[in-house]
Amino acid sequence: MKHVTEHHLSDWYRDVRTGTWPKAIEPCRVMDLVVGGIADDYTGRLTSVRADITRCPAATERYGITGAPSHVLLKKGAAVAHGTGPMTIAEVRKFLDGHL
Repeated sequence: MKHVTEHHLSDWYRDVRTGTWPKAIEPCRVMDLVVGGIADDYTGRLTSVRADITRCPAATERYGITGAPSHVLLKKGAAVAHGTGPMTIAEVRKFLDGHL
């Protein structure tokens, strides 16, 4: 999973699942492990990135992020799905597979 800044988020053009969370929050660290554990299964269809909501306020506002961890699936820069809270591997797969 890549860690990106506000500038990088605006440059994505492929399907992107972006999680926005500060690394210091325990559920957010768990999501790093969950997403990192399945990222290879989606190679070529998805780029997974993590953005710290405290360091990316414009993206937080643009995508309506109100809590952490939050999950936003982007296609060509537009949000097509949102989720909030920790997810299991099965829940992340369901979230992604329904939109890819």
